[in-house]
Amino acid sequence: MLAAMTSPVLVTGATGTVGQPVVEALRAAGVPVRPVSPRMTDPEGAAFDFGVPETWPPAFDGVSTMFLVRPPHLANVARDMVPSLEEARRCGVRHVVLLSVQGADRVPVLPHARLERWLRASGMAWTFLRPSYFDQNLVTVFAGDLRDHDRLLVPAGAARTAFVDALDVASVAAAVLREPGLHRGRAWTPTGSEALTWSEVARILSEVLGRPVTYSDPGILGFFRHARADLGMDTAMAATTTVIHATARLGVAQHLTDDVRRVTGRDPLTFRAFADRERAAWERPGA
Repeated sequence: MLAAMTSPVLVTGATGTVGQPVVEALRAAGVPVRPVSPRMTDPEGAAFDFGVPETWPPAFDGVSTMFLVRPPHLANVARDMVPSLEEARRCGVRHVVLLSVQGADRVPVLPHARLERWLRASGMAWTFLRPSYFDQNLVTVFAGDLRDHDRLLVPAGAARTAFVDALDVASVAAAVLREPGLHRGRAWTPTGSEALTWSEVARILSEVLGRPVTYSDPGILGFFRHARADLGMDTAMAATTTVIHATARLGVAQHLTDDVRRVTGRDPLTFRAFADRERAAWERPGA
């Protein structure tokens, strides 16, 4: 706690879905923060790019605790991320809190799993946050499909997926970063309180939007093609996204925990509350 209070907590991906609320929560708690991203404009932050070594020393200087977020387009972590993490260790970073993903301990091909393995062997202290499926994917990855076509195409079959609001994940992350020593060597899995089928997700969105939303399973290869052709992903990102969604078919994405309450002291938000809050993302102009 003392180190985190007297030296800045480095937050990578600080303008992102989780990173930004983490920065806000730490500042609200009076914790010094150094937010970083490739195009950082925050006066207390720094420009940082995993692929630009010149940006590493200024970001890591004086930092002992780091919140690590893997940019979605970096799939080869040994080539694209590990060199910067080795520099972080050399500069004195002692504890890394990694934003991983649920099932990373069971799906070794995921980039998150490779990061976890490297951190375990790094000599630095670590804490893994393995959140379940982000509600926010519906306002990023699938926003166009929902807004323009009233559809969800996901290779999950009829299996259930544990959803979680990224704001709850950020609350867990901020609590860990305020007192990292209490969470050394721990793996937390923040989830919401519901494991939903994608048909149930479509029904809730239909109710919120007042128009029918359909769900269909295009299959693993069909989803990969959809991700490349219609969702605009490059090959590596499409492959990772396909694996993450397809694992739901195996039943590995439905596990619920009470980790949000255990770490933050409050219940997680519901998917319906998220959908009500974010409905503008799926409304059509002029509707």
